[in-house]
Amino acid sequence: MEFVSGYRDEFLDFAALLFGWFRKFVAERGAVGTSLEGRWWQLEAQIRRLPQDPALWVLHVLPNRSVGISLGQGAEPGPGPGLGSARLLGDDPPLHLRDLSPYVSFVSLEDGEEGEEEEEEDEEEEKREEGGAGTEKVEPEEDRELAPSSRESPQETNPPGESEEADREAGGGKDGCREDRVENETRPQKTKGQRSEAAPLHLSCLLLVTDEHGTILGIDLLVDGAQGTASWGSGTENLAPRAYALLCHSMACPMGSGDPRKPQQLTVGDARLHRELESLVPRLGVKLAKTPMRTWGPRPGFTFASLRARTCHVCHRHSFEVKLTPCPQCSAVLYCGEACLRADWRRCPDDVSHRFWCPRLATFMDRAGELAALPFTYTAEVTSETFNKEAFLASRGLTRGYWTQLSMLIPGPGSSRHPRGHMPSLSLRGGDPYQLLQGDGPALMPPVPPDPPRALFGSWQDYYTWRGLSLDSPTAVLLTYPLTVYYVITHLVPQSFPELNIQNKQSLKIHVVEAGKEFDLVMVFWELLVLLPHVALELQFVGDGLPPESDQQHFTLQRDGPEVSVRPGSGISARPSSGTKEKGARRDLQIKVSARPYHLLQGPKPDLVIASPSSLSAGFNSGFGLKDTWLSSLPRLQSLRVPAFFTESSEYGCVMDDQTMAVATGGGTSPPQPNPFRSPFRLRAADNCMPWYCNAFIFHLVYKPAQGSGTRPAPGPPPPSPTPSAPPALTRRRRGEKKPGRGARRRR
Repeated sequence: MEFVSGYRDEFLDFAALLFGWFRKFVAERGAVGTSLEGRWWQLEAQIRRLPQDPALWVLHVLPNRSVGISLGQGAEPGPGPGLGSARLLGDDPPLHLRDLSPYVSFVSLEDGEEGEEEEEEDEEEEKREEGGAGTEKVEPEEDRELAPSSRESPQETNPPGESEEADREAGGGKDGCREDRVENETRPQKTKGQRSEAAPLHLSCLLLVTDEHGTILGIDLLVDGAQGTASWGSGTENLAPRAYALLCHSMACPMGSGDPRKPQQLTVGDARLHRELESLVPRLGVKLAKTPMRTWGPRPGFTFASLRARTCHVCHRHSFEVKLTPCPQCSAVLYCGEACLRADWRRCPDDVSHRFWCPRLATFMDRAGELAALPFTYTAEVTSETFNKEAFLASRGLTRGYWTQLSMLIPGPGSSRHPRGHMPSLSLRGGDPYQLLQGDGPALMPPVPPDPPRALFGSWQDYYTWRGLSLDSPTAVLLTYPLTVYYVITHLVPQSFPELNIQNKQSLKIHVVEAGKEFDLVMVFWELLVLLPHVALELQFVGDGLPPESDQQHFTLQRDGPEVSVRPGSGISARPSSGTKEKGARRDLQIKVSARPYHLLQGPKPDLVIASPSSLSAGFNSGFGLKDTWLSSLPRLQSLRVPAFFTESSEYGCVMDDQTMAVATGGGTSPPQPNPFRSPFRLRAADNCMPWYCNAFIFHLVYKPAQGSGTRPAPGPPPPSPTPSAPPALTRRRRGEKKPGRGARRRR
């Protein structure tokens, strides 16, 4: 079995959800459009019988005049399959947003730039525009009407979906948005890293259905082809019938969550479309608001909610397509029916089958309560399976600075934001080191206590008390990174490697391997100097996922009372410092950057290695099996034989990492233990119900003994539990199946 929860960019899960729902919508709308009008009467009658949702529903109309979509063929030269549904929804989905750059990028239609920006800027544009399908805030317009030339008057007497344009989209619904067809007809051959030379497609308008809480219920994309050409979803003509069809499908098959339902009242964010829907919406038994909505949302603080649509672990169909049920024995993995459960149960080889993993996953599920035992006032909300992260951050004004790294919501025009991968910390030139941790409200970080801590902290409760933080403060979500390093230095290294006497060292050189998110949040590591004021620290971020332009940069931050000062010649600007260190210097933090895989790093041996994420949302989590470079980096660590600690977001990841370490070096890993400074935010899991948290568990590498040493490696994880012989029935909801277990033992 393989799970990517905690390792995959959550925006890709969001994009796959939009992609899957839109594909289903286009296919079914085309089928209805080619049938008799009686089919629409049937659908309307079915919707009229649906239960009512007391929440107000909103139909947003979001025009786009400046951004186009440039399509690519993939990593190999010549014609290729394009993005396609399998690329997002298949058995080998991408883990990072940058993995889609050979297939799709977003370009400006105003100045004609078609990919001259650097790859990271293209990724950011991709997130901005595709996030507009549910995550991008746009400044409200007073009337928000489309230009008269953008669409013709709809034919209200015709049933929605009977246009030729709907038929064309139905033909493309079998494999999503038909990017591959357009690409093969209009694009020249290309290689990875190149952008399209053909004119880009134009997403002229986006129709979005939400409820008043921001839950996305449906989406329709109106896409023009290259300038002067037609395309698979051409133009914005006949907007009212398209909007009506979208509303019907959103009620019969809501994307976000919940059973089919209809709203008591609907409001429309476009004055002209509001008038055109006045004769259509009452057919569904829905009341249309008297006037169109004039603002971005129906109420102050409106924001898009985190989507919780789940998927089948085997066929990847979403919960709006099929009913999903967890395995009745382990309650960990979601399936759409007996067929997928049996297929996963009998998967070959045996150690990837659910039969092999089921007892282990059951024990992992038993840790859910322990992982959720945190002292914060908001613990119950953020550890729930239905945690709405975007609403939580927005309600507390955490929409700028480092907090934008945690959310898929993109601030609107005029909002300050530091893009991912562009070293936001380097914009500081001294001053408050916690500036980027602030939200829109009062200061989140109190002044540094005048006296250093007198005891070692082993829990969030103790640290918050000493630091003067309220248990209602959400800063633990960002401080999990420096506090995890602190816990390793002060607790785990002395326990596992007492001979190093690390607590008495006045300087420490730490390698942060496969650094990603931590590098973008580098200023949070300033808290290490508050907790360890007697130690001069050097953090070297290493990984091929770092910005190439940051390679070999080196700068020094020094503590000057409550603020940060820059040592002469080091500069926090883009110019790297010389890296010289004064003799006896104390209370400084040196940052070095090496944008390369760890096994290619040259330099002195570190005192400690800590693994950083293999994905943007993972924290220090290693994910050995998800990146090939670990098969070379682990032997490198074996040769250095330095203390190397890693965190994982689940016990499942710890088991997989132990297996990878054994294959790569012949060694293993120590038994994992819960990290008391784990993030309180529960991570989203699409195809399972296991508890995933950033930095949830910690383990260290157990190196293979040197030849002739006569020593044996420390014990790894405990041996696996016996596995049942037959797949459980989904209709039975008991945790254990005693008869199959006894039968399996008798056969052995």
